[in-house]
Amino acid sequence: MYSGRLIKGIGGFYYVDVKGETFECKARGLFRKKKITPVVGDYVEIDILDKENKKGVLEKINNRHNELIRPSVSNVDQAVVVFAVTQPDPHLSLLDRFLVLAESQNLNIVICFNKIDLLEQEEYSKIINEYKSIGYKVILTSTNQKKGINELKNELKNKTTVFAGPSGVGKSTLLNSIHPGLKLQTGEISSKISRGKHTTRHAEIIPIEEDSWVVDTPGFSSLNMNFIEESQLELYFPEFMKCVDKCRFNTCKHINEPNCGVKDAVELNKISGSRYNNYIQFIEEIKKHRRY
Repeated sequence: MYSGRLIKGIGGFYYVDVKGETFECKARGLFRKKKITPVVGDYVEIDILDKENKKGVLEKINNRHNELIRPSVSNVDQAVVVFAVTQPDPHLSLLDRFLVLAESQNLNIVICFNKIDLLEQEEYSKIINEYKSIGYKVILTSTNQKKGINELKNELKNKTTVFAGPSGVGKSTLLNSIHPGLKLQTGEISSKISRGKHTTRHAEIIPIEEDSWVVDTPGFSSLNMNFIEESQLELYFPEFMKCVDKCRFNTCKHINEPNCGVKDAVELNKISGSRYNNYIQFIEEIKKHRRY
């Protein structure tokens, strides 16, 4: 058998990179029987049936280091979460949802705010400072003005990085700017609905340099919180962890309890009110999901 990495899956076919060659593979029936679904990013073992025509059979999926559910991708080191400062306007609840997902998988996280050429700095600086104050790495980019591209490119070296965010925020355009040889399809914002058009149809892992991979993913407009337990959620709001030792109760959920360090920090503007409100919303969603 040959070792490789699953770089794309379309219509029941799995495309596996083996030392720079791509083989089109079908999965053994045992995967279906065991309800195992191959995921982009998997390290796999294949049998080669036709070397000349690059055909093979997927035989084994090796253990995953981690796995994201939206986008569906495995064995990644880092998430670059891309949102535009405008066109479309940033949906901060969606941003916080993906940050929780990435935190839960112990990924290095970079937040990229794109299209900064479309607004004056004072119009988006509050949002930027909010996430920087939490401790997140924030990169500001404009492909039109070539701003932030080299800084973002440097963050990708020697890592497998998933690019994720809503449609229309410029993920594919950013990747084309970082590595022009990719020639990924890009789209425009729909003037009728002010949302991006889907140009990436499936997740695909792409080599950009030696030992450096990126995953271009379809844009998403929602992310359910059913992947996490209610008691775990606070762990993935890093700013909460600086305050929980001031909570009166060890089991404090930071909602109705008295003498809560987190709520006190919100009152003192040490924790963002919008982030706290999103936390409460996520708790309610998790509770609702558990009831059904």
